[in-house]
Amino acid sequence: MSKSTPAGTKSTGSNLIPMVIIAVLFFIFGFVTWLNGILIPYLKIACQLTNFQAMFVAFAFYIAYFVMGLPSSWVLKKTGFKNGMMVGLWVMALGTLLFIPAAATRTYGMFLTGLFVLGTGLTILQTAVNPYVTILGPRESAAQRISIMGICNKMAGAIAPLILAYYILNDGDSFVASLAQMDESAKIIALNELANRVIGPYSVMTVIFFLLGIGVRYSPLPEIEAESEDEMEVNGSVAKTSIWQFPHLILGVLTLFFYVGAEVIAGDTIIRYGMSLGIEISSAKVFTSYTLVSMTLAYILGIILIPKVISQRFALQWSGILGIIFLMFAVCTTGITSVFFIAILGFANALVWPAIWPLAIHNLGRFIKTGSAMLIMAILGGALLPLLWGKLSDLYGSQLAYLVMLPSYILFIYYSIWGYKKKNW
Repeated sequence: MSKSTPAGTKSTGSNLIPMVIIAVLFFIFGFVTWLNGILIPYLKIACQLTNFQAMFVAFAFYIAYFVMGLPSSWVLKKTGFKNGMMVGLWVMALGTLLFIPAAATRTYGMFLTGLFVLGTGLTILQTAVNPYVTILGPRESAAQRISIMGICNKMAGAIAPLILAYYILNDGDSFVASLAQMDESAKIIALNELANRVIGPYSVMTVIFFLLGIGVRYSPLPEIEAESEDEMEVNGSVAKTSIWQFPHLILGVLTLFFYVGAEVIAGDTIIRYGMSLGIEISSAKVFTSYTLVSMTLAYILGIILIPKVISQRFALQWSGILGIIFLMFAVCTTGITSVFFIAILGFANALVWPAIWPLAIHNLGRFIKTGSAMLIMAILGGALLPLLWGKLSDLYGSQLAYLVMLPSYILFIYYSIWGYKKKNW
């Protein structure tokens, strides 16, 4: 039987193995999530889509976090954190399995269904895993631990699109050029062959996710007990009776909504943006990896500086300031220089997630699972804001469309100064 770990437990040597297991799961998050960066241009070609239509890849994936956020909290209440992770991995395996019939029939709707199911599995998994990182140690260094997990996440994210691009878009430039010369029947045959290229990689992922689910089930991960309701009383305040009585959580959810939208836009649209500037697919296909590398550098700085040199709040505040600066340069410059500033938006975005989580779930007590689910639901921003970017890109051009990210960075600054400490409405 697994031992239970109470919320707020300090880090000890006994937490090393659980943290290693969580690090592996964060690697999985990154690998699966950032495949969208290459899937968007791939499906745009294979299914002959507009920018707006192609961005439904991100929409289908991230909308699952919103739709399934509270149900995932219910699942965790029934199964516990550990068994919930197993369930999440198995649902992910079902999602990748759906890519096989989707590719065989070149049906965009089925691809989107597979992405939604994949996102559902990740919702359950992340709702369980993120509180683990926050709770397995002191709150003051939570951003540092999440930054370590973030390195695993972003390293996987940097590798994933390169691996998938090798299998499905290695000849992207010549394929697109030859497609323009084909008659309708030859084009259909070529597009069907292109669609079938994802069957191998996604079959392998299906097997891996299923086996990982079994591995987590029998791993030495402890169960985590939420704080008691009495522990919610702070500075003599009366214990809360509703999740909506925590303004710092609700504002944290809103901030995460805009953060995820900005992060997804910076990572998932940069390949398409480079191609719109006339950069060849062979060069543009690595751009998402550049964004993830810049995020990794920021995470490393977070590990070194938080909390000994700077606070989590300070990191969040400067994330907003740097985001505004980089965004303005991205919109006002041209060519590869503009692409560079989109890529280093990853640096500005990196520490937002690890800074907001510990601030937002602080003192939630018995509401911690529901609060965690609501923060996961905020990933809805990754569904809606990229879709808005796609529509604006079709109307006004991809570069100006990036201005949709500006409110995100303004909100980071607000939450870091005022929003996190708001205890009453």
